[in-house]
Amino acid sequence: MKKLFNNYLMTFGGLSKEVWWLALITFINRSGTMVVPFLTIYLNEDLSFSIPQIGWIMSCFGLGSVVGTWLGGKLTDDIGYYKVMVRSLLSTGIVFIALQFLTTFTQVCLGIFLVMVVADTFRPAIFVAMSVYSKPENKTRSVTLIRLAINLGFSTGPAIGGLIIANLGYGGLFWVDGITCIMATILLIRVLNPRVAKAIDDENNKHPGSAYKDKPYWIFFLAMFLFAAIFMQYFSTMPLYYRNIHSLSEVEVGLLLGLNGFVIFLLEMPLIYWLDQSKYGKIALTAIGVFLTVLSFAVLNLTSFSGVLIVSILLMTIGEMIGFPYSNAFAMDRSKRGKKGQYLAMYLMAFSLANVFGHNGGLQLINAIGYDMTWTIMTCLGLLGVLLLIVLKGILKKENK
Repeated sequence: MKKLFNNYLMTFGGLSKEVWWLALITFINRSGTMVVPFLTIYLNEDLSFSIPQIGWIMSCFGLGSVVGTWLGGKLTDDIGYYKVMVRSLLSTGIVFIALQFLTTFTQVCLGIFLVMVVADTFRPAIFVAMSVYSKPENKTRSVTLIRLAINLGFSTGPAIGGLIIANLGYGGLFWVDGITCIMATILLIRVLNPRVAKAIDDENNKHPGSAYKDKPYWIFFLAMFLFAAIFMQYFSTMPLYYRNIHSLSEVEVGLLLGLNGFVIFLLEMPLIYWLDQSKYGKIALTAIGVFLTVLSFAVLNLTSFSGVLIVSILLMTIGEMIGFPYSNAFAMDRSKRGKKGQYLAMYLMAFSLANVFGHNGGLQLINAIGYDMTWTIMTCLGLLGVLLLIVLKGILKKENK
């Protein structure tokens, strides 16, 4: 048992202290976004907005993410990742505190849009920073560590947020959210200031090209959009499927979805450590991850036995654990060909766009044609994503000759 535990700890070895600081800052930041899980309840119960109005507000949420990610990539290339991270975190803290004072529908739409624009400029910058502070052979594990920080933050944030609402109300939640972002800013300034942080892999391209002119990268972008669009169903249509078709209680739905986070926390780093020793490239591993996610939808139509839900969530989790880190690592590697911020922003925008269209598209499909046909369509979309990655692998092979 001790040997197993030591081997587990070994999978975290070799990462730079700057990457560990980035993970801690990410954890504080993600824990601080505890407003998000309670946003729809707050809008409905405290501000008395209708469901259609909340739908439009959430669209502003997604669109703000798209704009913020694009802007973050551009600013990262123009002024550097450090300045973008500092200004984004500090501004996010301020706008989160201000958000509680907006009460009309128009004000909230604009406020939510602004919050996401400011908050998501941080995302491309942190991945550029992580690329700079990681040795080439550690980049995938560095991505995995950041993902663990995000998952832990999203797990602890809602729990803490619920306690804050119970004792201080939603006003207290906005204040705590804002203050945690400002705390993360102070920590970032102290530990990742360019005067004290050590760059490890800071390659500068003297003639950086545009990611938007990189045709193979567009194939990758489309594959990631399809991957993200089907993955998003686990946070919108899938809980409804659990409830309406398999009659699971809220507790059972929570435990089933919680299994995803538990398995990721326990196994993702060892899995990535093991796969890094394999002969497979990043695109091949990404394709395997997408295919496993596709299987998680395909198995749902094989039987009405509720036990298949556990098989489905485990397939999706393993697919996520492989697909996300290796696709992210490929984006970081490819970014050396041109403007790093632009390349990483484009990768992240695939997920932001999927957030805008994936949830609504899935909900419209289950309403129009039912769950079984929706899962069939998701399976086909995912297989198209796998096919695109196979095509991309062939193109990259010719590039490297």
